Amino acid sequence: MSGAAAAGASAPPDRAAATPGLSIVIPVYNEEASLPLLWPELRGVLDTLAMTWEVLFVDDGSRDRSAEVVRGFRESDARVRLVRLKANAGETAATDAGFRAARGRWVVTMDADLQNDPRDIPTLLGHLDRWDVVTGWRVDRGAGDTWIRRVSSRIANRVRNALTGESIRDSGCTFRALRRECLRGLELYRGFHRFVPTLLRMRGYRVIEVPVHHRPRRLGRSKYGVLNRALVAFADLLVVRWMQRRLLRYEIAEELGGGLVRE
Repeated sequence: MSGAAAAGASAPPDRAAATPGLSIVIPVYNEEASLPLLWPELRGVLDTLAMTWEVLFVDDGSRDRSAEVVRGFRESDARVRLVRLKANAGETAATDAGFRAARGRWVVTMDADLQNDPRDIPTLLGHLDRWDVVTGWRVDRGAGDTWIRRVSSRIANRVRNALTGESIRDSGCTFRALRRECLRGLELYRGFHRFVPTLLRMRGYRVIEVPVHHRPRRLGRSKYGVLNRALVAFADLLVVRWMQRRLLRYEIAEELGGGLVRE
């Protein structure tokens, strides 16, 4: 058997090599226990879609066997991809690495901790025919979070909207779908994964927020504490507000002449 034939034995060549229509980007940090539960559930949903797809697990310097688990998925399905960072760099860095590696026309981001429901993916994608960005709104937060986390999130959203002029009801939800062209030129900084919808709206993209499910945490514990998350997020919020105020806004009224610009 040739090397090319051997490489394609785990998945049909048309599934593994073709440019996919959809990329799922999943930041991973110490999720060894949750990944074996997430992958079959996610694959079952994606296989019902009328499009080709790939799943990028971005290992953010995990200290457990998360990367090894993903390699096991890849052995049986070439639509699985692994992007592994050299060291823990944070969720924004992992998300950015996934964005840059994604090949699909549409891109979905979701968490690896099982609280996002893969069955919501078709709902998110269903809005991309009219919108550029679809961000989740965890309506039933009581099913998956403690009361103090729900209250702090509600306060944070109100402060955020008051300063930015936005109307996002759940800025902490990173379960999103967007057109890949939205990512061109998008520069993220540490902590800015929370503000992707705002940053894209500043650039003229159409953003809609839709209800998604929020499931109770089954394994492990949150990577974020309430107090440290609030303080860091508020500092980031002030930066985003500064960017909004300094954004260049102008329209060309007339332009005469011009020609070939040589670099």
